[in-house]
Amino acid sequence: MTTTVLVAGATGDLGARIVHALRQHDTHVRVLTRTAGTPAAERLATDGVEVVTADYTDRTALTTALAGVEVVVSAVSGTRPVIVDAQRALLAASVEAGVQRFVPSDYAADYRSITPGTNRNFELRREFAADLDAAPVRATSVLNGAFTDMLTGQAPLVLFDRQRVLYWSSPDQLLDFTTKDDVARTTALVALDPAAPRVVEVAGDRVTSRSIADTMSQLTGTHFRLQWAGTTGTLSAMARVGRRLSRADDDEPFPAWQGMQYFVSMFSGEAQLHHVDNDRYGVHEWTTVRDVLDAHLSR
Repeated sequence: MTTTVLVAGATGDLGARIVHALRQHDTHVRVLTRTAGTPAAERLATDGVEVVTADYTDRTALTTALAGVEVVVSAVSGTRPVIVDAQRALLAASVEAGVQRFVPSDYAADYRSITPGTNRNFELRREFAADLDAAPVRATSVLNGAFTDMLTGQAPLVLFDRQRVLYWSSPDQLLDFTTKDDVARTTALVALDPAAPRVVEVAGDRVTSRSIADTMSQLTGTHFRLQWAGTTGTLSAMARVGRRLSRADDDEPFPAWQGMQYFVSMFSGEAQLHHVDNDRYGVHEWTTVRDVLDAHLSR
């Protein structure tokens, strides 16, 4: 039977990919938007996706929008007003509407064991997870490490112009990476899997700064060196100072100090995935770090 899945945050980058992945299966996809008639919402409607409109502060409208939905997939992005407050409203309406399963907007490394105060965004996810665990709905979180796409964009780990690869504390710390497309594919399969566990962990690739430097040397024919950038303790302290000096950034999803906090979580090993199950949904050709770096260099 066709499963009805509602995607919140479908007009965002990852959300749109999740919608596309869901449509490869026998699903009825409904997307939730807060504003009717936006270009992104109209494009989705033109593609045959059902679009419903409700504000997260309107409990009645939100519950109505969820009528007949079996699975809610959240791909909302932001800080406390979104990750905690909006998802709480979505969860409450889901319970009231009789939704069976809920996939929260996690899509990150393992936030469950990080030291308090070291990663704001992870702590927001952990806070909402406590509410989700207490709710009468079956939940599954998708944990995937960092998005591989960040290596060629906003994550200054590979210094392409200087032929350097940074590391904190140890160049041999295992780092988990997964592309957004692979995360979207996994999320769609989780949404259609009534037996999915509380957490599904996947990693498109598992590398170290040392192995990334080796890969860049092979791809470019130029020797990429490792560069020590300090300890994770020093980086954590810098992030705290940066946050205090830029309180205006507290409402920004990914200010510079949050990027520092993410590297602390990765290079300390606290956010490392320990139960990766890439074969849960069959054999799949995962996009590797080498694939992403090679494509970037080719451009």
